[in-house]
Amino acid sequence: MTTILAIEDDDRVRDNIQDILELEDFEVITAKNGIMGLQLIRQQIPDLIICDVMMPEMDGYAVLNTLRQKKETAAIPLILLTAKANRNDWRKGMELGADDYLTKPFTPEELLKAIAACIKKRTAIKQQYTSQLQQVSDQLYRQLYYDSITNLPNRLSLRDRFGKILVNYERIKTNSTLIPVFCIGLDRFNRINDNLGYESGDLLLKAVAERLRKSVENQAVVAHLSADEFAIILTPIERKSFAQNVAEEIQKSLIQSFTINKQEIFVTASIGIALYSRDGNSIEKLLQNAKKAMTKVKHRGGNGYDFYSGLLNVGSVKKLSLEAELRHAMKREEFQVYYQPQVSLKTGKIIGCEALLRWKHPSKGFISPGVFLPLAEEVGLIEPIGEGVLEQACQDAKKLHQAGFESLRVAVNLSSRQFNQLNFRQRVIDILAHTKIRPQNLELELTESSLIQDPIIAKKRLEGFKSLGISISIDDFGTGYSSLKYLQQFPFDILKIDQCFVRDIDRNLNNAAITTAIVQMSHSLSFKVVGEGVETEAELRILKEQQCDAIQGYLFSPPLPFNKFEALLKSRKVLFSDRDRANQNIQW
Repeated sequence: MTTILAIEDDDRVRDNIQDILELEDFEVITAKNGIMGLQLIRQQIPDLIICDVMMPEMDGYAVLNTLRQKKETAAIPLILLTAKANRNDWRKGMELGADDYLTKPFTPEELLKAIAACIKKRTAIKQQYTSQLQQVSDQLYRQLYYDSITNLPNRLSLRDRFGKILVNYERIKTNSTLIPVFCIGLDRFNRINDNLGYESGDLLLKAVAERLRKSVENQAVVAHLSADEFAIILTPIERKSFAQNVAEEIQKSLIQSFTINKQEIFVTASIGIALYSRDGNSIEKLLQNAKKAMTKVKHRGGNGYDFYSGLLNVGSVKKLSLEAELRHAMKREEFQVYYQPQVSLKTGKIIGCEALLRWKHPSKGFISPGVFLPLAEEVGLIEPIGEGVLEQACQDAKKLHQAGFESLRVAVNLSSRQFNQLNFRQRVIDILAHTKIRPQNLELELTESSLIQDPIIAKKRLEGFKSLGISISIDDFGTGYSSLKYLQQFPFDILKIDQCFVRDIDRNLNNAAITTAIVQMSHSLSFKVVGEGVETEAELRILKEQQCDAIQGYLFSPPLPFNKFEALLKSRKVLFSDRDRANQNIQW
């Protein structure tokens, strides 16, 4: 049923409106003044509002102005009621965003016609919006899940396709059934780009993609992973020798020369093979191990193939040692929280920061987060480490608010294990209470993989944080495997474009198209968009042209320890565009 809110201080008129509408099967809620009406709207968003102009405490114009200022209520159709037929009053209401005007007294027919017109207009707008959103969604899907150069599925597609192959595997598997995953790297591909240019390199990749398709025909999935790397997933086989035969067929297909722009080019490839489930149970692990085998072939000079072996996992002893040192690092307080500014592309001002964990080992110096964070996740240390980062970030944010930067927002990354802790929401509440930071100044960042394991529970948890006033952002968007439909299901506020799409965006047309589609899709869903890893003026210019909301990256500032970040804020540094670079007097 269509829900209509009637705000009218005259009891008789309000009751008449309710009787008329209920006879037409509308669900009606009423309020006798503007303040009560706004309270009802916060509890239940109506489909349409009928509001008297002349009311005590808050008149209809004030109600309308308040609704149009908030994105949740800006689009609600509103019909004003007035006993005055003054043209200036009508003009004022329409300029504030009223959809229609009815002069008292009015007939039931006039009221119902006005309502029908508003509902028809809203339906048309909604249909147009849905159509545009679907077009953007389809465009983004194609650009995110297929490589624009080779037209092959890309890395993002492989998980779904691997899942479909596993369904067949479960149906036919025996003790000897295997699923081979190939990682194929073109040997010395950079020399093609260096000597013949990127256009010739792209044409060569297309030709290689076509030969790979033909060499495996319909018995495999072929994907383009990166500039010079491809992947192939075979359908289940019974003998390892069949994978060898396929590798040899691939090499035979590539050994014939290619003619690119009248230039004869010879290509060889290094091929690594991992086998499900012997070498891994996920496509990520299988690709990782296949690449290790491929790298081993490259080190031998290339133009060959090899299977993954557990012996390639050298460094296991070092890993155990690092785990012990990681546990000591927590006790010795060797972790530090750095902050990388996030800058508005509208004002050029710092609007927030991302908290980033750093480990300064007493003898080895800084250890890469890419090394110790996965290990912390694996051995179960990520929860206490992550909670420590969250508390430290909130404490530091409070200091900055007290120093005069009240609106500064701090973003903290959550690991999957942290997010899925049963009592994590309460721990966040306790930290907010202890540090006395407002929830509106905290942003929690999650990756797609943290959400897709159980979307229903993840959505409820996110809504729990949103109810506190905390903002939610999805980090590294475009590098995971989640369906685009999750963007509409989850209550996100901010979407962060991964730096792999931002890098060389001024020269890489594929990256430019992807970021454009992501920005359009995000804005259609009322998300803010942050571009990560911005390092050049050209990347900044393109993101600004695409109406990205904010950026972070080394172009403006690297991650900084707290004292240096505070000094940066106090310096009033502003992100200048090329056009404004000469103007050094922009104020905070």
